[in-house]
Amino acid sequence: MGVTSSAVTSPGNASSEAVRDRTEPAVSDSEHGGVPLPRPPRSAHTPRPRQRPDAPLEHAVSYAGELGWDVFPGTWLEVPAGVPVCSCGDARCAAPGAHPAGPGWAGEATHSPGAVRRLWSKERRAAVLLPTGRAFDVLDVPETAGCLALARLERLVPQPGPVISSPDGRMYFLALPGTAAKVSDLLRGWGWSPGGLDLSVRGEGAWVAAPPTRLGARGAVRWASGPGSAGRALPDAETLVPALAYACGRAATEQATARTEREPTRGRTAGARHRSGR
Repeated sequence: MGVTSSAVTSPGNASSEAVRDRTEPAVSDSEHGGVPLPRPPRSAHTPRPRQRPDAPLEHAVSYAGELGWDVFPGTWLEVPAGVPVCSCGDARCAAPGAHPAGPGWAGEATHSPGAVRRLWSKERRAAVLLPTGRAFDVLDVPETAGCLALARLERLVPQPGPVISSPDGRMYFLALPGTAAKVSDLLRGWGWSPGGLDLSVRGEGAWVAAPPTRLGARGAVRWASGPGSAGRALPDAETLVPALAYACGRAATEQATARTEREPTRGRTAGARHRSGR
């Protein structure tokens, strides 16, 4: 996939729990010198605790009131016969319970806590969605590359910024507004082909699902690196892009190598079957 356009410490009150880091315990990656890497999201088959009904509203109010981020409600999950389906009614919905409910979402987004409460009073299960291109832009990479990049960034800079981990295998790095417009030129300047990396951007007119939004049966969106003290100190493009480009390139190389190593094995197996007459 090519490049496409598509915090402060929380106060010590009950709502601050909504924006704290919900990262799983770190795991060690021996290939990277024992640097702890964020644990990937649980599989869709791992039992999960039931989400509290008011959790989306509490998080939305915290994002708006404490971090100053615009938020808006999206679709939600219905569970007829025990199977989660999207409220949009599309049986083939690609993001069940985690996308805008209608075309007017951009005008609906707000950072007023009172307005947020009114919006979620219509449906308290609604997904918590954040418009990009306002308080921040987003750099979107595969989970494998995202974990590697986050580990590198944590060694290089005091605060790598907020990072969202989605159960569909993607990670979203929040960056200063305007970052999306710089990515292609920065990649070319460092010798990378923008179309050759699985790195995309989300700026004005796009959005991202925020915790505790649930993506169908796959599980909940989580913070790999919570807003915390980095919410108002977002990293710039010059900080994020080199680490993400390197990580995406390395992940792609490792995947290609793994495929190449599997090919001879399949070839030998097929040859043995041919010789044995099977």
